[in-house]
Amino acid sequence: MHAKDILIEGYARIQEEVHAAVEGLDPDGLNARPADDANSVAWLLWHLTRVQDDHIADAFGLDQVWLADAWEKRFGLGLPRHDTGYGHSSARVAKVRVDSAGLLTGYYDAVHEQTLGALRSLTAGDLERIVDENWDPPVTLGARLVSVLSDDLQHAGQAAYVRGLVQSAAS
Repeated sequence: MHAKDILIEGYARIQEEVHAAVEGLDPDGLNARPADDANSVAWLLWHLTRVQDDHIADAFGLDQVWLADAWEKRFGLGLPRHDTGYGHSSARVAKVRVDSAGLLTGYYDAVHEQTLGALRSLTAGDLERIVDENWDPPVTLGARLVSVLSDDLQHAGQAAYVRGLVQSAAS
């Protein structure tokens, strides 16, 4: 198995977890926050998708799906155009509300397709390309792809946990 195949498999796992996290949740469940400063399922999935969209687009010289396909307008969050949720205050987290799971999975699936297209084009040498010189040592494409994969899976797991809390409270 080649490195790009492993990355494709890893990113497919994110998609599975995103869909599982929202299955059967109504808008109240998607937007519920287990505590005042906690994140909702909606925020966690929106954030992980925004990070993947932002970082993959930047690393491969692509347009962000969020902007290119008007997902920003569909969500209508009233946040800055390039906001990914990084460092959000509790008040900003509260602004990320959705009316349906389909909005979250639709955006994620569109980002996932762009990500897969980028990953399929990879060669082994591409993984060594520097994509961010703001760190010491500079970040390679390979390291960035693994970083996004790790971050997204952590947030997907958090969304699954919050889902369980929300469902327990409702029963």
